[in-house]
Amino acid sequence: MHPERHPEWRPAAGSVPPPLVLQAGTDRPEATLWLLPERALWWPAGATLFVADVHLGKAAAFRTAGLPVPGGTTQDNLQRLGALLTRHRAQRLVVLGDWLHARSGRTAAVLDALLAWRQAHAGLACVLVRGNHDGRAGDPPRVLEMTVVDEPWPCGPWQCRHAPPPPDDPPGAHERAEGIALCGHVHPVCVLHGPARERLRLPCFVLTRQALWLPAFGAFTGGHAVPAAPGRVRCAVLDDAVCPIERPPPQPWRIVPPG
Repeated sequence: MHPERHPEWRPAAGSVPPPLVLQAGTDRPEATLWLLPERALWWPAGATLFVADVHLGKAAAFRTAGLPVPGGTTQDNLQRLGALLTRHRAQRLVVLGDWLHARSGRTAAVLDALLAWRQAHAGLACVLVRGNHDGRAGDPPRVLEMTVVDEPWPCGPWQCRHAPPPPDDPPGAHERAEGIALCGHVHPVCVLHGPARERLRLPCFVLTRQALWLPAFGAFTGGHAVPAAPGRVRCAVLDDAVCPIERPPPQPWRIVPPG
């Protein structure tokens, strides 16, 4: 029922959950990424936190349309994001698309919460790689001081995108030319089945030869089930760990001990 666990990575009670650490190539220490249980990606060499599909204001947009959905999701998303930025002492945040959900979700309450969050992280460089929802919602207000770019956006050894690269690209093409793609858009989840017909649906990271897909960071986003496939490894997000379901990871990825 459960994906493979790694006892040496289990946290002590009350400690910070450990990451799953990946390196893209054996001789590229600068291309090391931490897959975090908080559904985010940390790049230590660049002091950069990556998230995807935050969809701020989605619940507000639904309420504007007359749908009875609970409030507080924007505040929850921003609090979780702020905690990660503080814990890792991030110097830069890169949002891989869909920062805002819709134009109708840009309510006064949502914009006030965003401004308060930005003021709490005033020294942080913020980059938004436009996604499909950003086109509908419009660019963030200038007061948030976010640099807005189109995909693909190069960032060190990575190619930052919203949507994954085409699956028929030749293996290694992005690593050689533009960098391995970091992307969102799919909202990937994996579905695990147990012997007693249990069914567990979990957010997941997805590794391919060309890309790393991030799970949706937003708390009110839903997910798309990604099945197992050749050349693809899904890494399930648990409460306190990120665990590969399949092994080994496709080239050029390799799992390395945290530290």
